[in-house]
Amino acid sequence: MDLIGTIAASIRRERNRTGLSLTEVARRAGIAKSTLSQLENGTGNPSVETLWALGVALGVPFSHLVDPPRPVTRVIRAGEGPATRSEHADYTAVVLATCPPGARRDIYRILIEPGEPRISDPHMPGTVEHAVLATGHALIGPADAPEELHPGDYISYPGDAPHTFRALAPDTSAVMVMEHI
Repeated sequence: MDLIGTIAASIRRERNRTGLSLTEVARRAGIAKSTLSQLENGTGNPSVETLWALGVALGVPFSHLVDPPRPVTRVIRAGEGPATRSEHADYTAVVLATCPPGARRDIYRILIEPGEPRISDPHMPGTVEHAVLATGHALIGPADAPEELHPGDYISYPGDAPHTFRALAPDTSAVMVMEHI
């Protein structure tokens, strides 16, 4: 879909979400009803100012009108996704989902091999980490008192204090949720 088509679909979607008429959205945005109708039909070419005014009228950020909606279902296959490696351990974090507006959590797939443990410095105050060990065997948790986990085990611990993740078996992996309170 081209940008004008995306904008048209977004305006229709957001207007339907609010339950507002064409007349009311046009009035709130300070534009002609015919202009809004053209935009919804994909025949207009809105300026940045018009889109900002529509965003305000519809109660959404500018980006919601120009960025295509994301699918509700999202799949990241094993071995895919943005991966970041540790400098000090055989540890890889793959971001599965970032924190959407209004929420304060990120989801990662962790891959780690035996050897040097991953020692993490404290994160932002109020951070809590949750992990479910998927494969292998590991020590996870507060740096001074990690817990031994096996596949299927869950742990929650303060992420705003030093913490560790150490693989005790090859091909150890976990799903981790960082909750930012």
